[in-house]
Amino acid sequence: MNELQALLNDALLRTKHVENAAIIDIKQQKVCASTSGFTVPPDDALNLIYAFHQNLLQVRRGGLFFKEKCYKCVRADKHSIYLQNPDRGLIVVKTKTFILVATYKGDMYPSVCVEAVEKLDKMLAAYFDCPGGPENLYVKEVIKPHPGEGEVLVKVSASALNRADLLQRRGKYPPPKEASDILGLEAAGSVVGLGPGCKGQWKIGDAVMALLSGGGQAEYVAAPEGHLMPVPRGMTFIQAAAIPEAWLTAFQLLHFVGKVQEGERVLIHAGASGVGLAAVQLVRLAKAIPIVTAGTQEKLKATANAGAAAGFNYKNEDFSEKVLAFTQGSGVDLILDCVGGSYWEKNLNCLSTDGRWIVYGLLSGGEVHGDLFARLLSKRVSIHTSLLRSRDKEYKERLVKAFTEEVLPHFSEGTSPPLQPFVDSVYSLHEIAEAHRVMEENKNIGKIVIEMPASS
Repeated sequence: MNELQALLNDALLRTKHVENAAIIDIKQQKVCASTSGFTVPPDDALNLIYAFHQNLLQVRRGGLFFKEKCYKCVRADKHSIYLQNPDRGLIVVKTKTFILVATYKGDMYPSVCVEAVEKLDKMLAAYFDCPGGPENLYVKEVIKPHPGEGEVLVKVSASALNRADLLQRRGKYPPPKEASDILGLEAAGSVVGLGPGCKGQWKIGDAVMALLSGGGQAEYVAAPEGHLMPVPRGMTFIQAAAIPEAWLTAFQLLHFVGKVQEGERVLIHAGASGVGLAAVQLVRLAKAIPIVTAGTQEKLKATANAGAAAGFNYKNEDFSEKVLAFTQGSGVDLILDCVGGSYWEKNLNCLSTDGRWIVYGLLSGGEVHGDLFARLLSKRVSIHTSLLRSRDKEYKERLVKAFTEEVLPHFSEGTSPPLQPFVDSVYSLHEIAEAHRVMEENKNIGKIVIEMPASS
Protein backbone atom coordinates (compact mmCIF):
# COMPACT_ATOMS: atom_id res chain seq x y z
CA MET A 1 0.00 0.00 0.00
CA ASN A 2 2.73 2.50 0.94
CA GLU A 3 4.66 1.69 -2.21
CA LEU A 4 1.67 2.26 -4.50
CA GLN A 5 0.76 5.40 -2.61
CA ALA A 6 4.26 6.75 -3.15
CA LEU A 7 3.96 6.02 -6.87
CA LEU A 8 0.78 8.08 -7.09
CA ASN A 9 2.30 10.99 -5.21
CA ASP A 10 5.71 11.00 -6.88
CA ALA A 11 4.92 9.96 -10.43
CA LEU A 12 1.55 11.69 -10.86
CA LEU A 13 0.66 14.47 -8.43
CA ARG A 14 4.16 15.90 -8.52
CA THR A 15 3.80 16.50 -12.29
CA LYS A 16 0.87 18.92 -11.68
CA HIS A 17 -0.99 17.30 -14.60
CA VAL A 18 -3.14 14.94 -12.52
CA GLU A 19 -5.91 16.04 -10.17
CA ASN A 20 -6.62 12.72 -8.43
CA ALA A 21 -5.78 9.08 -9.02
CA ALA A 22 -6.41 5.55 -7.73
CA ILE A 23 -4.97 2.10 -8.40
CA ILE A 24 -7.30 -0.90 -8.67
CA ASP A 25 -6.09 -4.47 -8.17
CA ILE A 26 -7.72 -6.44 -11.00
CA LYS A 27 -7.55 -9.85 -9.29
CA GLN A 28 -8.93 -8.57 -5.97
CA GLN A 29 -11.35 -6.21 -7.77
CA LYS A 30 -10.80 -3.36 -5.33
CA VAL A 31 -8.87 -0.12 -4.86
CA CYS A 32 -5.44 -0.74 -3.32
CA ALA A 33 -4.16 2.87 -3.26
CA SER A 34 -5.52 6.34 -3.93
CA THR A 35 -4.60 10.00 -3.53
CA SER A 36 -5.79 11.77 -0.42
CA GLY A 37 -9.57 12.15 -0.26
CA PHE A 38 -10.20 10.41 -3.58
CA THR A 39 -12.58 7.49 -3.28
CA VAL A 40 -13.65 5.08 -6.00
CA PRO A 41 -16.93 3.29 -5.24
CA PRO A 42 -16.72 -0.53 -5.57
CA ASP A 43 -19.23 -0.54 -8.45
CA ASP A 44 -17.13 1.98 -10.38
CA ALA A 45 -14.00 -0.12 -9.80
CA LEU A 46 -15.77 -3.15 -11.27
CA ASN A 47 -17.07 -1.10 -14.23
CA LEU A 48 -13.52 -0.01 -15.06
CA ILE A 49 -12.30 -3.62 -14.98
CA TYR A 50 -15.17 -4.84 -17.15
CA ALA A 51 -14.71 -1.92 -19.56
CA PHE A 52 -11.48 -3.55 -20.70
CA HIS A 53 -12.51 -7.18 -20.49
CA GLN A 54 -16.06 -7.14 -21.86
CA ASN A 55 -17.34 -3.75 -22.88
CA LEU A 56 -14.70 -1.76 -24.77
CA LEU A 57 -16.90 -1.32 -27.87
CA GLN A 58 -19.77 0.01 -25.76
CA VAL A 59 -17.39 2.45 -24.05
CA ARG A 60 -16.24 3.76 -27.44
CA ARG A 61 -19.85 4.34 -28.48
CA GLY A 62 -21.58 5.46 -25.33
CA GLY A 63 -18.85 6.68 -23.03
CA LEU A 64 -18.52 5.69 -19.37
CA PHE A 65 -20.20 6.57 -16.09
CA PHE A 66 -17.73 7.28 -13.28
CA LYS A 67 -18.77 8.62 -9.88
CA GLU A 68 -22.26 9.38 -11.25
CA LYS A 69 -20.99 11.50 -14.12
CA CYS A 70 -20.89 10.60 -17.79
CA TYR A 71 -17.62 10.85 -19.68
CA LYS A 72 -17.44 10.82 -23.48
CA CYS A 73 -14.85 8.48 -24.97
CA VAL A 74 -12.09 10.21 -26.92
CA ARG A 75 -10.00 7.10 -27.61
CA ALA A 76 -9.94 3.52 -26.35
CA ASP A 77 -7.87 0.39 -26.86
CA LYS A 78 -7.07 -2.72 -24.81
CA HIS A 79 -4.51 -0.83 -22.72
CA SER A 80 -5.98 2.63 -22.18
CA ILE A 81 -9.17 4.69 -22.36
CA TYR A 82 -9.29 8.50 -22.62
CA LEU A 83 -12.55 10.21 -21.65
CA GLN A 84 -13.82 13.76 -21.09
CA ASN A 85 -16.83 15.72 -19.84
CA PRO A 86 -17.27 19.52 -19.61
CA ASP A 87 -15.61 19.65 -16.17
CA ARG A 88 -12.58 17.37 -16.42
CA GLY A 89 -10.88 14.52 -18.21
CA LEU A 90 -10.53 10.92 -17.19
CA ILE A 91 -7.79 8.47 -18.18
CA VAL A 92 -7.83 4.75 -17.42
CA VAL A 93 -4.68 2.65 -18.01
CA LYS A 94 -4.47 -1.14 -17.62
CA THR A 95 -1.57 -3.51 -16.93
CA LYS A 96 -1.68 -7.27 -16.27
CA THR A 97 -2.37 -6.68 -12.60
CA PHE A 98 -3.57 -3.11 -12.06
CA ILE A 99 -5.82 -0.43 -13.46
CA LEU A 100 -4.94 3.21 -12.83
CA VAL A 101 -7.70 5.79 -13.09
CA ALA A 102 -6.83 9.48 -12.97
CA THR A 103 -8.85 12.71 -13.27
CA TYR A 104 -7.43 15.97 -14.59
CA LYS A 105 -8.45 19.55 -15.41
CA GLY A 106 -7.02 21.62 -18.25
CA ASP A 107 -4.08 20.33 -20.23
CA MET A 108 -3.18 16.70 -19.77
CA TYR A 109 -0.35 14.56 -21.08
CA PRO A 110 -1.60 10.94 -21.16
CA SER A 111 1.98 9.68 -21.27
CA VAL A 112 2.38 10.75 -17.63
CA CYS A 113 -0.19 8.15 -16.55
CA VAL A 114 1.12 5.50 -18.95
CA GLU A 115 4.67 5.90 -17.60
CA ALA A 116 3.41 5.72 -14.02
CA VAL A 117 1.51 2.50 -14.65
CA GLU A 118 4.46 0.92 -16.43
CA LYS A 119 6.43 1.35 -13.20
CA LEU A 120 3.95 -0.95 -11.48
CA ASP A 121 4.92 -3.85 -13.71
CA LYS A 122 8.66 -3.26 -14.14
CA MET A 123 11.78 -3.51 -12.02
CA LEU A 124 15.57 -3.57 -12.28
CA ALA A 125 17.39 -6.92 -12.21
CA ALA A 126 20.83 -8.43 -12.79
CA TYR A 127 20.78 -9.90 -16.28
CA PHE A 128 22.89 -11.51 -19.00
CA ASP A 129 21.91 -12.22 -22.60
CA CYS A 130 24.29 -15.10 -23.25
CA PRO A 131 26.51 -17.30 -21.05
CA GLY A 132 30.04 -16.09 -20.40
CA GLY A 133 32.21 -14.04 -18.09
CA PRO A 134 31.26 -11.30 -15.60
CA GLU A 135 31.48 -8.73 -18.40
CA ASN A 136 28.23 -10.16 -19.80
CA LEU A 137 26.28 -8.99 -16.75
CA TYR A 138 24.29 -5.77 -16.74
CA VAL A 139 21.23 -4.25 -15.10
CA LYS A 140 18.04 -4.52 -17.11
CA GLU A 141 14.46 -3.38 -16.69
CA VAL A 142 12.28 -6.50 -16.62
CA ILE A 143 8.70 -7.46 -15.78
CA LYS A 144 8.06 -7.40 -12.04
CA PRO A 145 6.81 -10.69 -10.56
CA HIS A 146 3.38 -10.98 -9.00
CA PRO A 147 2.71 -13.40 -6.14
CA GLY A 148 0.89 -16.55 -7.12
CA GLU A 149 -1.02 -19.01 -4.96
CA GLY A 150 0.53 -19.08 -1.49
CA GLU A 151 3.32 -16.68 -2.47
CA VAL A 152 4.58 -13.46 -0.91
CA LEU A 153 5.96 -10.49 -2.86
CA VAL A 154 9.11 -9.06 -1.28
CA LYS A 155 10.66 -5.69 -2.06
CA VAL A 156 14.33 -6.67 -1.99
CA SER A 157 16.77 -4.49 -0.06
CA ALA A 158 19.75 -6.84 -0.40
CA SER A 159 20.68 -10.17 -1.96
CA ALA A 160 23.91 -12.18 -1.89
CA LEU A 161 26.15 -14.06 -4.30
CA ASN A 162 26.57 -17.83 -4.39
CA ARG A 163 28.75 -20.10 -6.51
CA ALA A 164 25.54 -21.23 -8.22
CA ASP A 165 25.14 -17.69 -9.62
CA LEU A 166 28.58 -17.92 -11.24
CA LEU A 167 27.79 -21.32 -12.72
CA GLN A 168 24.44 -20.13 -14.06
CA ARG A 169 26.07 -17.09 -15.65
CA ARG A 170 28.50 -19.45 -17.43
CA GLY A 171 25.59 -21.56 -18.70
CA LYS A 172 26.48 -24.58 -16.52
CA TYR A 173 23.69 -24.49 -13.92
CA PRO A 174 20.25 -23.61 -15.33
CA PRO A 175 17.48 -22.75 -12.87
CA PRO A 176 14.94 -25.44 -11.98
CA LYS A 177 11.78 -25.66 -14.05
CA GLU A 178 9.37 -22.78 -13.38
CA ALA A 179 11.99 -20.88 -11.30
CA SER A 180 12.99 -17.33 -12.22
CA ASP A 181 15.95 -17.14 -14.61
CA ILE A 182 17.19 -14.04 -12.77
CA LEU A 183 20.25 -14.72 -10.60
CA GLY A 184 20.02 -14.79 -6.81
CA LEU A 185 19.22 -17.64 -4.40
CA GLU A 186 18.60 -15.50 -1.31
CA ALA A 187 17.28 -12.07 -0.44
CA ALA A 188 16.18 -9.85 2.44
CA GLY A 189 13.60 -7.08 2.35
CA SER A 190 10.02 -6.11 3.17
CA VAL A 191 6.72 -7.81 2.37
CA VAL A 192 4.75 -5.65 -0.09
CA GLY A 193 2.19 -8.11 -1.42
CA LEU A 194 0.36 -11.34 -0.60
CA GLY A 195 -0.89 -13.81 -3.18
CA PRO A 196 -4.18 -15.69 -2.92
CA GLY A 197 -4.24 -18.56 -0.46
CA CYS A 198 -1.65 -17.15 1.96
CA LYS A 199 -2.28 -18.45 5.48
CA GLY A 200 -1.66 -15.21 7.37
CA GLN A 201 1.90 -15.99 8.42
CA TRP A 202 3.13 -12.68 6.99
CA LYS A 203 1.70 -9.19 6.68
CA ILE A 204 2.56 -6.11 4.62
CA GLY A 205 5.66 -4.41 6.01
CA ASP A 206 7.21 -7.48 7.68
CA ALA A 207 11.02 -7.65 7.48
CA VAL A 208 11.88 -11.05 6.00
CA MET A 209 14.68 -13.07 4.43
CA ALA A 210 13.95 -15.63 1.73
CA LEU A 211 15.38 -18.88 0.40
CA LEU A 212 14.94 -18.77 -3.37
CA SER A 213 15.36 -20.93 -6.46
CA GLY A 214 16.21 -17.75 -8.39
CA GLY A 215 15.24 -14.11 -8.78
CA GLY A 216 16.92 -12.58 -5.72
CA GLN A 217 19.16 -10.08 -7.52
CA ALA A 218 16.29 -7.81 -8.48
CA GLU A 219 14.14 -5.13 -6.90
CA TYR A 220 11.28 -7.57 -6.25
CA VAL A 221 10.92 -11.32 -5.85
CA ALA A 222 7.96 -13.64 -5.24
CA ALA A 223 8.55 -16.61 -2.93
CA PRO A 224 6.42 -19.30 -1.27
CA GLU A 225 5.37 -18.10 2.18
CA GLY A 226 6.96 -21.17 3.77
CA HIS A 227 10.38 -20.24 2.38
CA LEU A 228 10.51 -16.96 4.30
CA MET A 229 12.03 -16.29 7.73
CA PRO A 230 11.80 -13.21 9.96
CA VAL A 231 14.87 -10.99 10.04
CA PRO A 232 16.41 -11.42 13.52
CA ARG A 233 16.00 -8.54 15.93
CA GLY A 234 18.70 -5.87 15.55
CA MET A 235 19.97 -7.22 12.20
CA THR A 236 20.23 -5.14 9.02
CA PHE A 237 18.93 -6.29 5.64
CA ILE A 238 22.53 -6.54 4.40
CA GLN A 239 23.40 -8.94 7.22
CA ALA A 240 20.15 -10.87 6.77
CA ALA A 241 20.76 -11.35 3.04
CA ALA A 242 23.89 -13.34 3.95
CA ILE A 243 21.89 -15.99 5.82
CA PRO A 244 19.30 -17.98 3.82
CA GLU A 245 21.19 -19.95 1.16
CA ALA A 246 24.51 -20.33 2.99
CA TRP A 247 23.15 -21.14 6.44
CA LEU A 248 20.33 -23.37 5.25
CA THR A 249 22.80 -25.27 3.04
CA ALA A 250 25.13 -25.81 6.00
CA PHE A 251 22.24 -26.75 8.29
CA GLN A 252 20.88 -29.22 5.74
CA LEU A 253 24.28 -30.86 5.22
CA LEU A 254 24.95 -31.24 8.94
CA HIS A 255 21.51 -32.26 10.20
CA PHE A 256 19.28 -33.46 7.36
CA VAL A 257 22.03 -35.36 5.50
CA GLY A 258 25.03 -35.84 7.80
CA LYS A 259 23.15 -36.38 11.09
CA VAL A 260 25.98 -34.76 13.07
CA GLN A 261 26.27 -35.87 16.69
CA GLU A 262 27.72 -34.24 19.79
CA GLY A 263 31.48 -34.73 20.06
CA GLU A 264 32.00 -35.70 16.41
CA ARG A 265 34.81 -34.17 14.37
CA VAL A 266 33.71 -32.40 11.18
CA LEU A 267 36.07 -31.40 8.35
CA ILE A 268 34.78 -28.38 6.41
CA HIS A 269 36.42 -27.52 3.09
CA ALA A 270 36.32 -23.87 1.89
CA GLY A 271 36.03 -22.94 5.53
CA ALA A 272 36.06 -19.18 4.88
CA SER A 273 33.21 -19.28 2.36
CA GLY A 274 29.68 -18.30 3.32
CA VAL A 275 28.67 -21.95 3.77
CA GLY A 276 31.96 -22.75 5.49
CA LEU A 277 31.73 -20.03 8.14
CA ALA A 278 28.09 -20.94 8.75
CA ALA A 279 29.01 -24.62 9.11
CA VAL A 280 31.78 -23.83 11.62
CA GLN A 281 29.27 -22.06 13.87
CA LEU A 282 26.57 -24.71 13.42
CA VAL A 283 29.02 -27.49 14.29
CA ARG A 284 29.84 -25.61 17.48
CA LEU A 285 26.11 -25.19 18.17
CA ALA A 286 25.74 -28.97 17.83
CA LYS A 287 28.59 -29.42 20.38
CA ALA A 288 30.78 -31.05 17.75
CA ILE A 289 34.33 -30.11 16.67
CA PRO A 290 34.86 -28.07 13.45
CA ILE A 291 38.11 -28.44 11.46
CA VAL A 292 38.61 -26.43 8.27
CA THR A 293 40.72 -26.02 5.16
CA ALA A 294 41.31 -22.68 3.44
CA GLY A 295 43.80 -21.11 1.04
CA THR A 296 45.32 -18.23 3.03
CA GLN A 297 46.33 -17.46 6.59
CA GLU A 298 43.86 -14.57 6.60
CA LYS A 299 41.05 -16.97 5.81
CA LEU A 300 42.21 -19.45 8.45
CA LYS A 301 42.24 -16.65 11.00
CA ALA A 302 38.63 -15.80 10.09
CA THR A 303 37.58 -19.43 10.60
CA ALA A 304 39.32 -19.51 13.98
CA ASN A 305 37.43 -16.37 15.00
CA ALA A 306 34.22 -18.14 13.96
CA GLY A 307 35.04 -21.10 16.21
CA ALA A 308 37.16 -23.55 14.18
CA ALA A 309 39.17 -25.86 16.45
CA ALA A 310 41.89 -26.22 13.80
CA GLY A 311 42.56 -25.00 10.28
CA PHE A 312 44.98 -26.03 7.54
CA ASN A 313 46.20 -24.28 4.40
CA TYR A 314 45.56 -26.71 1.55
CA LYS A 315 47.98 -24.83 -0.70
CA ASN A 316 51.15 -25.45 1.28
CA GLU A 317 50.44 -28.47 3.48
CA ASP A 318 48.81 -31.89 3.23
CA PHE A 319 45.54 -31.33 5.07
CA SER A 320 44.93 -35.07 5.48
CA GLU A 321 48.19 -35.52 7.39
CA LYS A 322 47.45 -32.47 9.53
CA VAL A 323 43.91 -33.68 10.29
CA LEU A 324 45.19 -37.11 11.34
CA ALA A 325 47.80 -35.49 13.58
CA PHE A 326 45.19 -33.20 15.16
CA THR A 327 42.80 -36.12 15.80
CA GLN A 328 45.63 -38.36 17.05
CA GLY A 329 45.20 -40.74 14.15
CA SER A 330 41.48 -41.39 14.49
CA GLY A 331 40.37 -39.04 11.67
CA VAL A 332 37.13 -37.13 11.22
CA ASP A 333 33.58 -38.48 11.37
CA LEU A 334 32.04 -36.19 8.75
CA ILE A 335 33.37 -34.22 5.76
CA LEU A 336 31.54 -31.34 4.04
CA ASP A 337 33.12 -31.28 0.59
CA CYS A 338 32.43 -28.66 -2.09
CA VAL A 339 35.69 -29.36 -3.95
CA GLY A 340 35.13 -32.83 -5.41
CA GLY A 341 37.46 -34.86 -7.61
CA SER A 342 40.94 -33.67 -6.63
CA TYR A 343 40.31 -34.16 -2.89
CA TRP A 344 39.00 -37.72 -2.92
CA GLU A 345 42.20 -39.47 -1.83
CA LYS A 346 43.07 -37.04 0.95
CA ASN A 347 39.47 -37.07 2.16
CA LEU A 348 39.56 -40.85 2.52
CA ASN A 349 42.96 -40.72 4.21
CA CYS A 350 41.63 -38.60 7.06
CA LEU A 351 38.08 -40.01 7.28
CA SER A 352 37.43 -42.43 10.12
CA THR A 353 36.03 -45.92 9.67
CA ASP A 354 32.24 -45.68 9.19
CA GLY A 355 32.62 -41.95 8.46
CA ARG A 356 30.29 -39.91 6.26
CA TRP A 357 31.47 -37.92 3.26
CA ILE A 358 29.02 -35.35 1.83
CA VAL A 359 29.75 -33.88 -1.61
CA TYR A 360 27.75 -30.70 -2.31
CA GLY A 361 29.94 -29.02 -4.94
CA LEU A 362 32.56 -29.77 -7.58
CA LEU A 363 34.93 -26.79 -7.61
CA SER A 364 37.79 -29.01 -8.87
CA GLY A 365 35.58 -31.06 -11.21
CA GLY A 366 33.94 -34.44 -10.93
CA GLU A 367 36.59 -36.78 -12.37
CA VAL A 368 38.17 -39.31 -10.02
CA HIS A 369 41.38 -41.14 -10.97
CA GLY A 370 42.14 -44.15 -8.80
CA ASP A 371 40.57 -47.03 -6.94
CA LEU A 372 37.88 -45.03 -5.13
CA PHE A 373 35.47 -47.89 -4.44
CA ALA A 374 38.04 -50.17 -2.86
CA ARG A 375 39.04 -47.39 -0.49
CA LEU A 376 35.39 -46.65 0.35
CA LEU A 377 34.76 -50.32 1.11
CA SER A 378 37.86 -50.70 3.25
CA LYS A 379 36.63 -47.97 5.62
CA ARG A 380 32.91 -48.68 5.24
CA VAL A 381 32.50 -45.03 4.28
CA SER A 382 29.04 -43.62 3.46
CA ILE A 383 29.16 -41.11 0.61
CA HIS A 384 26.27 -38.70 0.10
CA THR A 385 25.60 -36.00 -2.46
CA SER A 386 23.34 -33.04 -1.86
CA LEU A 387 21.95 -29.96 -3.61
CA LEU A 388 19.46 -27.50 -2.14
CA ARG A 389 18.27 -25.44 -5.11
CA SER A 390 16.57 -28.33 -6.89
CA ARG A 391 14.75 -29.66 -3.79
CA ASP A 392 10.95 -29.56 -3.88
CA LYS A 393 8.86 -26.91 -2.17
CA GLU A 394 7.79 -29.16 0.71
CA TYR A 395 11.36 -30.19 1.55
CA LYS A 396 12.48 -26.55 1.65
CA GLU A 397 9.52 -25.66 3.89
CA ARG A 398 10.54 -28.38 6.37
CA LEU A 399 14.14 -27.16 6.26
CA VAL A 400 13.18 -23.52 6.79
CA LYS A 401 10.84 -24.45 9.64
CA ALA A 402 13.50 -26.51 11.43
CA PHE A 403 16.14 -23.81 10.96
CA THR A 404 13.75 -21.10 12.17
CA GLU A 405 12.94 -23.02 15.33
CA GLU A 406 16.37 -24.46 16.16
CA VAL A 407 18.91 -21.92 14.88
CA LEU A 408 17.37 -18.52 14.17
CA PRO A 409 16.92 -17.56 17.86
CA HIS A 410 20.72 -17.75 18.29
CA PHE A 411 21.20 -14.76 15.94
CA SER A 412 19.47 -12.44 18.43
CA GLU A 413 21.50 -10.38 20.85
CA GLY A 414 22.27 -11.96 24.23
CA THR A 415 22.03 -15.59 23.11
CA SER A 416 24.67 -18.26 23.77
CA PRO A 417 26.37 -19.33 21.68
CA PRO A 418 25.80 -16.24 19.49
CA LEU A 419 25.67 -16.75 15.74
CA GLN A 420 26.50 -14.17 13.11
CA PRO A 421 26.65 -13.99 9.31
CA PHE A 422 30.02 -12.87 7.93
CA VAL A 423 29.72 -10.17 5.24
CA ASP A 424 32.89 -9.72 3.21
CA SER A 425 31.80 -6.80 1.05
CA VAL A 426 28.78 -4.96 -0.31
CA TYR A 427 28.26 -4.00 -3.95
CA SER A 428 25.40 -2.12 -5.55
CA LEU A 429 23.26 -3.88 -8.14
CA HIS A 430 24.99 -1.82 -10.83
CA GLU A 431 28.35 -3.25 -9.67
CA ILE A 432 27.17 -6.85 -10.14
CA ALA A 433 29.92 -7.69 -12.65
CA GLU A 434 32.68 -6.62 -10.24
CA ALA A 435 31.09 -8.64 -7.43
CA HIS A 436 31.22 -11.74 -9.66
CA ARG A 437 34.88 -11.10 -10.47
CA VAL A 438 35.78 -10.93 -6.78
CA MET A 439 34.08 -14.25 -6.05
CA GLU A 440 35.67 -15.93 -9.09
CA GLU A 441 39.08 -14.89 -7.79
CA ASN A 442 38.31 -16.42 -4.36
CA LYS A 443 39.08 -13.15 -2.63
CA ASN A 444 36.08 -13.06 -0.33
CA ILE A 445 35.92 -14.17 3.29
CA GLY A 446 32.24 -14.76 4.00
CA LYS A 447 29.43 -13.45 1.84
CA ILE A 448 29.40 -10.90 -0.96
CA VAL A 449 26.16 -8.92 -0.66
CA ILE A 450 24.35 -7.07 -3.46
CA GLU A 451 22.42 -3.98 -2.38
CA MET A 452 19.43 -2.75 -4.35
CA PRO A 453 19.32 0.90 -5.51
CA ALA A 454 18.10 3.25 -2.78
CA SER A 455 15.64 4.82 -5.20
CA SER A 456 13.96 1.52 -6.08
